[in-house]
Amino acid sequence: MINIFKKERLENFMKADAGFQRTLRARDLLALGVGAVIGTGIFILPGHEAANHAGPAVAIAFLVAAVVSGIVGMAYAEFSSAMPVAGSAYSFGSVIYGEIIGWLLGWGLILEYFLAVSAEATGFAAYFNNNLLSAIGLNLPKALQTGPLEGGAVNLTAVLIVLVVYAIVSHGASMSKKIENIAVLIKVAIIILFIIVGIFYINTDNYVPFYPEQFHGAPFGLGGISTAAATVFFAFIGFDALASNSAETIEPEKNVVKGILGTVIISVILYVAFSLVLTGIVNYKELGVDDPAAYALKVVNLTAWNKLITIGALVGIFTAMITMFIGSSRLVYALGRDGLLPKRFGTIDQQTMLPKKAIIIATIIQAFFAGLVPLRDLAALINAGTLIAFIFISFGVILLRKRHDITNNGFKMPLFPFLPILGGLCSIYFIFMLPNSTKLMVSVWIILGVIFYFSYGIKHSKLQNEQ
Repeated sequence: MINIFKKERLENFMKADAGFQRTLRARDLLALGVGAVIGTGIFILPGHEAANHAGPAVAIAFLVAAVVSGIVGMAYAEFSSAMPVAGSAYSFGSVIYGEIIGWLLGWGLILEYFLAVSAEATGFAAYFNNNLLSAIGLNLPKALQTGPLEGGAVNLTAVLIVLVVYAIVSHGASMSKKIENIAVLIKVAIIILFIIVGIFYINTDNYVPFYPEQFHGAPFGLGGISTAAATVFFAFIGFDALASNSAETIEPEKNVVKGILGTVIISVILYVAFSLVLTGIVNYKELGVDDPAAYALKVVNLTAWNKLITIGALVGIFTAMITMFIGSSRLVYALGRDGLLPKRFGTIDQQTMLPKKAIIIATIIQAFFAGLVPLRDLAALINAGTLIAFIFISFGVILLRKRHDITNNGFKMPLFPFLPILGGLCSIYFIFMLPNSTKLMVSVWIILGVIFYFSYGIKHSKLQNEQ
């Protein structure tokens, strides 16, 4: 049993990941990060959380989530500076805590990444089917718009967009970053236009009450805002994906922190402004739909702007899928590289210098969930995996500083050890504020991960089989 806490050596990861090409700079990471964060999170979650948990105070929930994410983001940046390898929290955890903790972090991140891509795909489908297709008089049959849990057969649009993203990701990081860099500018410009135009249609009566009484609850009457903040962490997982790109980043000790903190700062400004305008245009009670921004513009008869925000949403969600898709395939590669998943997933194709088999299995699983599972169920599960990783990475910085065999000449978290402890404690708090159904499902997932590790992983692990 002691062997399950055996720690991986950093040099083994560095050697295994040497096949990756380092092509990403700070601006590319910023585009990837903003591309991931400004996706389904901004175009769908503000409406859902305003209607169900916080009212117009959803803007405060996004602000709180962003502050905590920024703190934890600095922990990720320090790890990426000290350990520029693929696998993000999984690889970091394996070196700092030992294999069993690393595996459970990786197992949780599999849930996070795969479901994030699937959730983005279902969000894309909602905007595409409800706005673009309907505008030209085309309506897919109900059976092809939703999965069996919502009375249909398969969400065809969601499956197809996953396959389109696969075609891009399978051409490498260079292709992905070119598309991201252009698309991010387009969607940020459209979001800013929505904010500017929407300001003129705000009805201040919609802000009263700003934090409706029915959402008050423990602790200290902040239950609704806390639950909303816990739920919208889904919007800020993009920087976790940035850390997973460390092995493909030029000077990761400098560029990863720029990408992560730049992503958090830009995102929180856009999220808070977007949420305030959205809940000012339409009463929060009406925003429990999958395309709230487009719906709000319909309400005030801005048909042309409605089409523009739809295009922005589609571009935004599409770029978010690219970033998360890359992260999910690199995670599968890292687990296969170390023998915890079948070794064929941990190989790099010598022609493309990409983990092709990992990309293919990620595509299959993500398309499956996108086609069959509703958005609300996907989003609920993602946050728990994110927050678990946040806890271990935050506290892990304290252990990282004690490792004299790991040198870090790049970024280090300020206000050490106060900020790492604060980030970890906040993440624990928000896990408790998640809905009980989410905590139950994630507990089941973790138990399955433990079973898989002891039935397969520990027997095939490279680390365990070292002489």
